[in-house]
Amino acid sequence: MKIALFGYGKMGKMIEQIAENRGHEIVAKIDVDTVEVDFSNMDVAIDFSMPSAAFGNITQCFEHGVPVISGTTGWLQDFNKALARCEETGSAFIYASNFSLGVNIFFELNEYLAKMMRQLKQYNVDIEEIHHTQKLDSPSGTAITLAEGIIANTDYTGWKLDEAPKGEIPIIARRIADTPGTHTVNYESEVDTIAIVHTAHNRQGFALGAVIAAEWIVGKKGVFTMKDVLNLG
Repeated sequence: MKIALFGYGKMGKMIEQIAENRGHEIVAKIDVDTVEVDFSNMDVAIDFSMPSAAFGNITQCFEHGVPVISGTTGWLQDFNKALARCEETGSAFIYASNFSLGVNIFFELNEYLAKMMRQLKQYNVDIEEIHHTQKLDSPSGTAITLAEGIIANTDYTGWKLDEAPKGEIPIIARRIADTPGTHTVNYESEVDTIAIVHTAHNRQGFALGAVIAAEWIVGKKGVFTMKDVLNLG
């Protein structure tokens, strides 16, 4: 499989290593100083670029019939436009706030727990996320996805960073050096606390999940999620 990397920072370099170890070829490395892009030799594109570049990268790939795996966060104001362009061009697209296989299992567990907790009004929920100090967005896209999973399955109506009014979910974001990512969902009452936690030990899980998604999407058309890749229903 011939893979183009949009964004060649730490994540791009890790994806390159894992992809090559799995027998794939990196045919392009597009970064901030890239002037021309040859789309003719790509089977799939993996986008971990900057938020300001993501929408342009993704839609250019669609125009040239290249399916896209995107893990860039911070550009989702244009997400629906990207989905529409994917459908119009007959291309294929997977966006995930986190491609880690373990995190996507965690997303499913989060929604299942939210359904069970819906009737237990004595519990208040909050989300805490901890990342390295170089992370640009706050809260993390993963924390937002967790909040959206709770909102879809309970009476909560939204989320807020730090403090939140009643009926909304507070997300506490902490930045600590050399921390790949820890996410905790807490349900707290006067008598006890129920918590689920996902802790990443390194970033390799994120890169591996993106490569597995790229392997899965080649030859398909449409908009998919990691639920489809992992056959989670």
